Formats: sequence, structure tokens, C-alpha cells
Amino acid sequence: MDVIKALEIISALSEGVNPETGEELSHESCFNQPQVIRALFIAKQSLEASITSEKRKSDLPENAGKPWKPDEDEMLANNFDSGLGIDELSKIYKRTKGSIASRLVRLGKINERSDIYTR
Repeated sequence: MDVIKALEIISALSEGVNPETGEELSHESCFNQPQVIRALFIAKQSLEASITSEKRKSDLPENAGKPWKPDEDEMLANNFDSGLGIDELSKIYKRTKGSIASRLVRLGKINERSDIYTR
């Protein structure tokens, strides 16, 4: 079972619905107990947060969070000096714009991260 299917089942149960039939659960069902409903809502929120987090990670560039190699520093400095902008540099190095800006500050090419956008 995948996480999406588990979330669908937990969502149905937390709303008092039988996930198999779509019918409303009886009032005597253990899933209609206040503590169980609260637990199901917490589980649902946790799964939703997990899915959102994984989605965010998959949206990041390939090299996001990885350490910079010494030769990348030299190439970044040269590419920046040759006039490439933040968008191009981000694509070349497969890193976030913030990472590129931070690295340029560290290399002494700009004074602060926001300087990259005024260039």
C-alpha cells in the first residue's frame, strides 16, 4: 500500500465513512469514538505533511544541499564575471538561486545575497 492510499483510508475513517463502501459508519463503531477520531486526524495531518515535504524535496534542483567542490567555486566565479545572471547560474550548477547568491558572497563577488538581483 502506498502513502496516498493510506491517506485516503485514514481520511475516510476520520470523517466517519467506511473507506471500502463509502457508507457512513454506525455510531457504535470504534471509529466514532472521540479519541479515535482525534488520533485519525493527527495521523492524516502527519501523512499530508510528509507528502508535502517529499513534494518540496522533489522540486529542488539536483545539487541542492550538496557541498560545493573547489573547481565549482572557480567556475562559478568565472561565469559570474563573464556576465551570467542568477537564473543561468542556478541552471548550470543545478542549485537554488539562494545557494548561488550565498556562494558568490563567500567568494567575495557580491557583498550580500540581495546584490545578485540588482546586477
